[in-house]
Amino acid sequence: MPTPTLDVFQVIGDPSRRKMLMLLSSDNLTINNLADHFEMSRPAVSKHIKILYNAGFISIQDIGRERYCTLKKDGFEELQAWISYFDEFWKFKLKKLETLLNKKLSN
Repeated sequence: MPTPTLDVFQVIGDPSRRKMLMLLSSDNLTINNLADHFEMSRPAVSKHIKILYNAGFISIQDIGRERYCTLKKDGFEELQAWISYFDEFWKFKLKKLETLLNKKLSN
């Protein structure tokens, strides 16, 4: 069965995948090392890893017999762009409010 294509919010919406990203923020880990942190089957862990990989959140490198997972910035860039848009939106709204309040106070 093919792994579904998800948008970045669906990818990070799953608590297990968020935990995997947090674990990988400390160190590169093998798929087996990652699996040790979860009470789910190895195939289930592999499915989550494939989703993270397809969304650009991790890269996978084969070293000997092991497959190492490493954080990758691509998936995070899409999240950051979305968040940055709303950061600017709120800065603009708050600046307008500040201007309005300053006008009211000076009258």
